[in-house]
Amino acid sequence: MQLRKNITVMNKDDIKRAMRRIAHEILERNASKKELAIVGIKNRGMFLAERLVQEIKHIDNYEIPIGALDITLYRDDLTQVSDQPVLKGTDITFDITGKKIVLVDDVLFTGRTIRCAMDELIDFGRPSAIQLAVLIDRGHRELPVKADYVGKNIPTSLNEAIEVRLSETDGVDEVVICGQSKKT
Repeated sequence: MQLRKNITVMNKDDIKRAMRRIAHEILERNASKKELAIVGIKNRGMFLAERLVQEIKHIDNYEIPIGALDITLYRDDLTQVSDQPVLKGTDITFDITGKKIVLVDDVLFTGRTIRCAMDELIDFGRPSAIQLAVLIDRGHRELPVKADYVGKNIPTSLNEAIEVRLSETDGVDEVVICGQSKKT
């Protein structure tokens, strides 16, 4: 089977439109903004969460509390990833109990990252609901996880990888399908 090589499936404008649409969908689904908080999974999920907060502020002139999760120690494959894991630090400065948390990540694949993030969130309190927003849903779930808000569905083979490149870390905003996939 021949693999697709470095095909750009979203550019800067596509990503901006997807984030704006997701922000609108979050506001439509959650009538009371006072109960809302957005938490991004480090690294790229955090940058996307920051963009969502800015879009919501632009749309509705309301600033949603934002936090960041480092799921490193919650991973079920921690020993396979590294002997010396690098911790990036969780930063949630508000009480999540009773809040509707919109968890944000860049790519939804097997569902394992989201399970880890939900486990960590529960250690911080008891939210009234956890909703999931992802820029890309590529399928291939191993756990029963479904996103509430999706920027784009991109069916892939298991031999392909999706790379979300953001200006904050990569100097460019784009989503690319490329070579070999790593399961996460």
